[in-house]
Amino acid sequence: MATEVATFAGGCFWCTEAVFRDVIGVESVESGYIGGTVPNPTYKQVCGGDTGHAEAIRITYDADQISYDEMLDIFFATHDPTQLNRQGNDIGTQYRSAIFPHDADQEARARAGIERAGETGGKIVTTIEPLGEWYPAEGYHQEYWEGEGQRNPYCLAVIPPKLQKLRKSFAARSKAAEPTAA
Repeated sequence: MATEVATFAGGCFWCTEAVFRDVIGVESVESGYIGGTVPNPTYKQVCGGDTGHAEAIRITYDADQISYDEMLDIFFATHDPTQLNRQGNDIGTQYRSAIFPHDADQEARARAGIERAGETGGKIVTTIEPLGEWYPAEGYHQEYWEGEGQRNPYCLAVIPPKLQKLRKSFAARSKAAEPTAA
């Protein structure tokens, strides 16, 4: 097993976490904050938009099962990389579309991924930013869709369409599409 880590920001971390938790080869997804200037920010501080942090996810995955390029393609397909500092009703730099490469190879692949995404139409505004310090979000944000998110009207409106897109466009990569043992 070749364990690697990817860090993406694509709007609300509840939404991006739910998508990547359903991807074959993903071992874990942690919601958190990255790209800002305030040490150990809280959710309230980040939501205020003054810390410079993005709501992001850190994905640990098995590169023998899914490539970084495939992860990027899923990332671009399941959020709107053409909206600057916004995803739907979530507005502010904390909801920006950004990639935080862990090394030079990931940075080169991220640039190629942006090019691929741009071929489908629209100007891609996704930024590539330095990795910087990662701050895990508070515990109640982790695995949010599996718990509280199932009762949250915002999540019920936003997450199912993202999961449907994953399961339709990347059926071979979705855990939901895996055959179950009898």
